[in-house]
Amino acid sequence: MLYSELIPAVERGSQRLMIMLHGLGDSIEGYRWFPEAMRLPWLNYLLVNAPDEYYGGYSWFNLNTDNIAPGVHRSRALLFELLDAERAKGFPTEQTILGGFSQGCLMTMEAGLRYPHKFAGLVGISGWVCELKRVLEELSPVAREQRFLMTHGTFDSVAAIGRTRRQVTDLQAAGLRVEWHEFAKPHTIAGEEEIRVIREFVRAGYADVVGQ
Repeated sequence: MLYSELIPAVERGSQRLMIMLHGLGDSIEGYRWFPEAMRLPWLNYLLVNAPDEYYGGYSWFNLNTDNIAPGVHRSRALLFELLDAERAKGFPTEQTILGGFSQGCLMTMEAGLRYPHKFAGLVGISGWVCELKRVLEELSPVAREQRFLMTHGTFDSVAAIGRTRRQVTDLQAAGLRVEWHEFAKPHTIAGEEEIRVIREFVRAGYADVVGQ
């Protein structure tokens, strides 16, 4: 099972949950700032460590290989176990936002396109989709009902924006509901400008609390 840490909502009793998946070499420590930046007191947060140790942090798959797919599939299975466990704890998937940065974005998209339950939304930041053609042939029954937000930086020298742009076009052409935003940023989160877009997307996933 993946190691995770729950940061409870300020407003107790909420079942609304946002799960954040970090990028290569990072950990849950790199996202402790995120709940305060989001300013959504009714939202719980689950920060998750990837399974493999990587230079003081963790990784979701081995990027230095000709075929990342086996590592992605292994981590997808672990992520599905985590999602199932959160459902059992009282956090229904339909009230859960799954988000991630870089490798975490890839894993977010992997789950959003394949997990058999509908999310409140999926947020992919500065990443891409593994085996896009295969994924489109193996979509979950609810994949076209999912809400996706994908963001990327025009100055990203780590994960090329061109590849992700093309993938977003292909996803949209296949009937996936993907909202796309570009920011003048490198391989990072672009401060309040980008957080604002994420915040509004998250709010829209919870129609009963819009405006709070």
